[in-house]
Amino acid sequence: MVKKTEKKRAVYKHFETVHKVPFHDMDPMHVMWHGNYYKYFDVTRFDLFKAAGIDLYEYSFSKHVSFPVSRSSIKHIAPLKFHDQFICKATVTEAEYKIGMDFEIRLKETGQICARGKSEQVAVRVPEMTLLFRIPEDITSALLV
Repeated sequence: MVKKTEKKRAVYKHFETVHKVPFHDMDPMHVMWHGNYYKYFDVTRFDLFKAAGIDLYEYSFSKHVSFPVSRSSIKHIAPLKFHDQFICKATVTEAEYKIGMDFEIRLKETGQICARGKSEQVAVRVPEMTLLFRIPEDITSALLV
């Protein structure tokens, strides 16, 4: 009898940041402008990398590899208003051929989910701008729990 080999699913890091909606992030409807959610996703993504020991800016110079976002999406669930405190959570979902992340923004006080999002990043050799077909091993290892 042949047994099917089970491949263990990798467990990746997550990170949370706390923010407060400033006036300059508001739109004419008196809620946070929809494009600013991506800004907070990005802040949290960079903090996650930093907590994992990776400075993406420095990495691009020392290793000549950058990680541009190649795909992103967001689902707006409830609006954030002026002075709302919120938590943005980033969770790495994959880091082998691309870096996949899930995001969640929720009100700090109540836990109400305000938005969920996803992003994908690829590895690109710079300055040539050629696509690498795997995420460098040091990045993958750093993102594992």
